[in-house]
Amino acid sequence: MITLIVNGVSHQVDATPDTPLLYALRNDLGFNGAKFGCGLGQCGACTVLVDDKPAFSCLLPIAALAERKVRTIESLGTREKPGALPAAFEAEQAAQCGYCIAGMIMRAQALLERNTRPTEAELRAHMAPNLCRCGTHMRILRAVRRAATAMGGGVRNDAEDAL
Repeated sequence: MITLIVNGVSHQVDATPDTPLLYALRNDLGFNGAKFGCGLGQCGACTVLVDDKPAFSCLLPIAALAERKVRTIESLGTREKPGALPAAFEAEQAAQCGYCIAGMIMRAQALLERNTRPTEAELRAHMAPNLCRCGTHMRILRAVRRAATAMGGGVRNDAEDAL
């Protein structure tokens, strides 16, 4: 048995130490937000936060997570009362197929928790590791900008930093 702390709750998982976190989340704990995309850490569909930093859960063995805090999309509100990022993604219609969206939201959550007023360049660089095969990147960026504003910050124009 391995203990995982997911969304603030301790869970016992009966799996081998090399089991990827993604499999434990989906198959053992019922957290289905993170998706299997590539299994190689190249697409970001499986992105969760580990100690408030984005991580590809398809690559992380559960043995590496002792005493570390894992957060999934399920920690960001409910369908009836979504958090700022899920609400912004819905308002901007940022999802087409929706497969990448949980990973996109978790990556954006890490950024906005660390920096409530990133520059446009910081936003784009931070979001770059996650891919959207449907091509809704512009809507995704608009959603993150909207959420940043709703969270009391915003996204700065890169020209503002040149002043």
